[in-house]
Amino acid sequence: MPEAMQNAGAWRRAAPWLAWAVLIVVLDQLTKRLILQHYQLGDATPITGFFNIVRAHNTGAAFSFLAAAGGWQRWLFTAIGVGVGAFIAWQLLRHAGQRLFAFSLASILGGAVGNVVDRLEHGYVVDFLDFHWPFLSGLFYRGHFPAFNLADSAITLGAVCLILDELLRSRRG
Repeated sequence: MPEAMQNAGAWRRAAPWLAWAVLIVVLDQLTKRLILQHYQLGDATPITGFFNIVRAHNTGAAFSFLAAAGGWQRWLFTAIGVGVGAFIAWQLLRHAGQRLFAFSLASILGGAVGNVVDRLEHGYVVDFLDFHWPFLSGLFYRGHFPAFNLADSAITLGAVCLILDELLRSRRG
């Protein structure tokens, strides 16, 4: 079969997963825009006894890693996000028929792109989901898990599903 036809088939098989990634980016950016429009930095609205909507800016990576590094980390994390995104898209084209694996990759891709958009547009990632429990007080300030967003949630979901996919694959032998 000609290479162009094989490539077209790969894109067709990957289309639902790429659409899932795009949906994640759209929902992530929509929620972040709402936060930016209605909250000032540091504002919080208690929703339950353990959950708040907040506005936080993260110039670092997960758990604010390198947040105080002086600005260069913006470009490092943007470059990593772009590189990872390209690698994941390539893997999706090659493995679109492996449903759990492709779902995992597409979730990670959507989350990574959502956070890259923030870094390029604002210089920081907008976080707004704030969970807190007293039992976390020994680990996090006043028991507040670091604020996060939908992109981070999609990356976490993708990572968990990726581990699950590998466990299931290794059991099948």
